Amino acid sequence: MAEFLVNEAIEDYAFLNTGAEPELLQELIDATNENMGWPQKLSGRLVGRTLAMLAKLTQPKNVLEIGMFTGYSALSIAEGMPDDGKMICCETNPRAIEFAKTFFERSPHGHKIEVIFGRALDTLETLDMELDFSFIDADKRNYLNYYEKVLEMTRPGGLIVLDNVLWSGKVLQPESEIDDVLVEMNRRIAADDNVENVFLTVRDGLNVVRKVR
Repeated sequence: MAEFLVNEAIEDYAFLNTGAEPELLQELIDATNENMGWPQKLSGRLVGRTLAMLAKLTQPKNVLEIGMFTGYSALSIAEGMPDDGKMICCETNPRAIEFAKTFFERSPHGHKIEVIFGRALDTLETLDMELDFSFIDADKRNYLNYYEKVLEMTRPGGLIVLDNVLWSGKVLQPESEIDDVLVEMNRRIAADDNVENVFLTVRDGLNVVRKVR
């Protein structure tokens, strides 16, 4: 679980003063906490409402999520997509997929979501689509690989949002291979003239990247 990188009282204040997610998503949070291992993997209100807001502003029709878990972030993004939009979600946990689908079936936005089981890097090789919006929140060892492939698939003007880019602050003093991957990815994004980005200290860090060309 990500450590608090700001004062915990400030984090709570931000949570309480951010508009609540829909009731179905609140139910999903409760059910995840009760029934799933590692419930802290769920992105939560601050990240979820940020994703929903970005999707509402950009109205993406072709969306990709790498690392779906129980579907909270997928439904948050789908909320902001047009009715004829399509989201592909890559996930390797069969139990999480089964769990998420029960909520997709009850959501007015669930018809926009297609889940593909398997390694995301393999799935990406099978997709023939130009992406408007992507959210990456999966195994950190492959973050740079995911980002580079998704960037190729993204149209100019499209968004890529990467979660956990602060990695509980470990990016400041990297000690492991995963730490190094995240540091290198963040460095490359900031130095790349083909994209523009804003690095947000929301929860465990969100890197919001817009492809320029």
